[in-house]
Amino acid sequence: MVLPENVRASFGVDDDLRLNQHYEIVSMVAFLIGVSEYFFENENTTLDMTVFARLRGKRSAKIIRNLCILRNDIERNYSKIIRKMQLEQRTMMTMPEYVTQKAIMELSEENINLYSSCDDPAKMLIAINRTISSRINNCQALFDGQVEWTYLRRIFIMPDGTTEAGLKTAADFYHQHYNQYPYHAYMNWPAEDQGNILSCDKKFLVLLYSWNGDAFTDLSRVSDVSNRTKNTIYSFVRESGRTELLVDCENADPYSLCATINNLDPDVLRRLYKIILFDDAHTTNAWDLLPECVNVPVEHLQVNRLLAGKSLVDQTLTATCCRDFYQNEVDSFVLASSDSDYWGLISVLTQARFLVMIEHTKCSEAMKRALSERGIFFCYIDDFYSGSNTEFKRKVLLKEISDDLKESVSLNLNDMLERAVMRTRMPLTAEEKKAFYEKYLKSLTLEISDKGDVSLRLKK
Repeated sequence: MVLPENVRASFGVDDDLRLNQHYEIVSMVAFLIGVSEYFFENENTTLDMTVFARLRGKRSAKIIRNLCILRNDIERNYSKIIRKMQLEQRTMMTMPEYVTQKAIMELSEENINLYSSCDDPAKMLIAINRTISSRINNCQALFDGQVEWTYLRRIFIMPDGTTEAGLKTAADFYHQHYNQYPYHAYMNWPAEDQGNILSCDKKFLVLLYSWNGDAFTDLSRVSDVSNRTKNTIYSFVRESGRTELLVDCENADPYSLCATINNLDPDVLRRLYKIILFDDAHTTNAWDLLPECVNVPVEHLQVNRLLAGKSLVDQTLTATCCRDFYQNEVDSFVLASSDSDYWGLISVLTQARFLVMIEHTKCSEAMKRALSERGIFFCYIDDFYSGSNTEFKRKVLLKEISDDLKESVSLNLNDMLERAVMRTRMPLTAEEKKAFYEKYLKSLTLEISDKGDVSLRLKK
């Protein structure tokens, strides 16, 4: 199904969309504001049909979508609806040509009854706006913290949308800027002439934050490096006899590196001999979990210090690189580190091939200049798409909190009961102790204050 040229132009569909963009967030927003399924299925838009299918199974998302569909219907057809009501005595429940009956029925199944407002479009809009306002926060978890929620929530809320004056102001603005609205669906925004603001995540989030006087800077969460960068890495690996990825854990970010590895072609990654992590006791525990989150063999070396203030990571990595080159037939090395000290290794081991992965703010200009002059390709691991890193970050946080809990909380309920019996000098039989334990101690509950303070409470 191909969109006509005039429709394509009005929706801002871009013919030369960059392949490194991502469309998860804009697809979710489009679903929620009621964009037609037609545009998800159409080959000339970037909206993701898999996102549509996923959200259709989410009750909170489906409710907001149906409310927004009805709001779109009424905003687009308000005068026609009024005319039908006046001339033919019809209600919105008998106008399938203007109002989506399926949306009304599905909301009714969720006990959201709009029938009482069907004889007055203004009343129905007010009811819809009030319901969206009370229920939109149920969709916050869908975005998993990827977007500042207060900014995103605002686009669903019609300003002063529970008064007739507010409805008129919003309707006048909507029709005045009708062609600027993405897919002609209503949302609360400045309606600037920016083309299709839902063309990709990067464009939408940059604009969304700017509308709120803020700047969206974490671009790696919504876009990926260029195909040129990836193809250079692929060529480097394919042209190698045996390649190792050596990681200086003191001078590399585990989350960016995980994103980098997981956004490379699996067929190319299978050609990697292995990844070696050169770790120090003073780095983050995230390195311990990296092997679980990448599909490449990982060797994790904990490099112990002889002197407390002196790390031996640099020396161990250098020695391992030389050993594997001369003894293990490894001819090519991808070096993940922003440390300029490795220039000595690169400049001396001239028979080996090197590709260097660095970070924007950690690598010196002198190191970048030296690599460029030597013709050694380098790329930034913090430019790779990091939106897929959520599970890795979650695992690291849960492990850290679990370790902290083990250190902070160490209780034995049987010992506590015995001490209580002893202090109270209470003559309890073994069966009485067991009954008390089962009824009260095994049902301990946690109480958490707004400030995050935790206390244990016995069942009353």
